[in-house]
Amino acid sequence: MATVLQRLDLGDRVALAAAPALTIEGYAGDTIVRRALETLAAAAGVEPRWRAVITKRIPVAAGLGGGSSDAATALRLANDSLAEPLPAAELQAIAARLGADVPFFFETGPQLGRGDGSELTQIQLPQDYWVVLVLPHGVAKESTASVYRRFDERNGAAGWDTRLKTFETVLTRITRPRDLAALPPNDLAVSPLATELIRLGAFRADVTGAGPVVYGLFLHRRHADAARVALQAAGRTWLAVPAWYG
Repeated sequence: MATVLQRLDLGDRVALAAAPALTIEGYAGDTIVRRALETLAAAAGVEPRWRAVITKRIPVAAGLGGGSSDAATALRLANDSLAEPLPAAELQAIAARLGADVPFFFETGPQLGRGDGSELTQIQLPQDYWVVLVLPHGVAKESTASVYRRFDERNGAAGWDTRLKTFETVLTRITRPRDLAALPPNDLAVSPLATELIRLGAFRADVTGAGPVVYGLFLHRRHADAARVALQAAGRTWLAVPAWYG
């Protein structure tokens, strides 16, 4: 796999404090922050005595890495609270065990992810554009296994070497936002909303990861906001911009 990972300024808030026992508050559906803190405590040889409070802004199960970013933030905060914090390499190893995209949230700037997505290389990409996100009504996130099974069933790997070469070549030539339009489309998922975003003025639109959120990139805020408003009947919408670090 080869994928571009880019932070946005749409983020959850994770607050951490010492506590008699491990508790997670604010988001009843959490499992990954709890696992992150339990794994860190076991690796550090301490009891997981923290109270984590999660304030969600990133939609859940949308393909935007909300849970992974929460886990990375909790790991960083909890590690900093230890009398003997774990070294960065060990923290990264814990992150990779939690999820393929968790290590990304320890890095700065856009990254090229390879393998399962956890093998990261920093890349230089323009950051001066607007992002419209649309979470379609009535569409649930598919499991990763299901997405890859459908990919295999349609022989999605055919032509992979050619697509990868194109992908790598385009990455080296990107100097301005519009150049992002030349990147190959997502192999894993498609959505008619991407076509609609292009019609509304986006210079690139596609599905995020395995979906279901669809993004559109715009040069000007007024066009992005007009598209966001126009698509509110199709799903929940957000307006965001790229962010260099969390």
